[in-house]
Amino acid sequence: MSDFTQTLITAIAIGSLYALIALGYTMVYGILKFINFAHSDIVVLGAWSSYTFSNWLLKLIGVETKGMTTPPAIWVAVVVLVLSMAFCGVVGFTIERLAYRPLRRAPRLNVLITAIGVSLLLQNVGQLDQVFGASPQKMPQLLPAAELASFTFGEGESARKVVIGLVDVMIFVTASSLMLLMQYLVFHTKQGVAMRAVSYNTDTAALMGIPVDRVVSITFVLGSVLAAAAGFLYVMKYPSLNQPAHTIWVLLGLKAFVAAVIGGIGNVRGAVLGGFVIAFVEQFGAFYISTNYRDVYVFVMLILILLVRPGGLLGVTTREKV
Repeated sequence: MSDFTQTLITAIAIGSLYALIALGYTMVYGILKFINFAHSDIVVLGAWSSYTFSNWLLKLIGVETKGMTTPPAIWVAVVVLVLSMAFCGVVGFTIERLAYRPLRRAPRLNVLITAIGVSLLLQNVGQLDQVFGASPQKMPQLLPAAELASFTFGEGESARKVVIGLVDVMIFVTASSLMLLMQYLVFHTKQGVAMRAVSYNTDTAALMGIPVDRVVSITFVLGSVLAAAAGFLYVMKYPSLNQPAHTIWVLLGLKAFVAAVIGGIGNVRGAVLGGFVIAFVEQFGAFYISTNYRDVYVFVMLILILLVRPGGLLGVTTREKV
């Protein structure tokens, strides 16, 4: 029971991260009907920019990062998160404006190749010594490694302790707040109505007076902001920062994309559901079967769900006349 509970806590935290990243994928696809493969690199940018901003801010307030054992005040983490989200939002806007908008009427294949090119560009630029570099780094401890609660199952030598850490709770609370805010924005605001109108038919939305270019830009900015938050939260849980083109980042983005597909690509609620589904499958499969096939479980789940529901769990299968 203790092992099950501890695995459940980890799955909820990881699922929150997957859901945040998947939201960015599904929002862009819902409006423009293409996969922004550079989105996972915005997550990497969010993680590395959090590292850069935290070092800069700690130096500014006179805190030595080397050998730091006591985390700074909580406002430092909040400021670093906001700065990272703002920076990635600007980068997302720039990518949409310079790389994707000129191809708005181009064939889908052209846009797909461009997205892959932007992804490779971000990876290679991030490895430059003048930017982030190719050497692994360690994220400064901005949050205390505290236990909010702990439970003990069993007695004597067989007793097992289950810990709910502050970082896991912060990940879940922050991710849930952002996802609820996004849900409210899409379904209960004028901007959300405009986004849904553009996703339905771009030309008709433009004829109705909706500024399509502005709506698309805002969508990219929102997706990039969510990716930056996911990158920040990820390095809070796993402080070791691998170089920007490392395989671990590629797999993180790929799993989030799988989450969006499983939930129903283009469906906001589906992206959240898919994130938690693959996190539960990954974590419980790794614990009860084998950690060697941790990634395999995710893609097997993808195949099984698409065989039963090709449109995803909450998606709708689109029928087209030929």
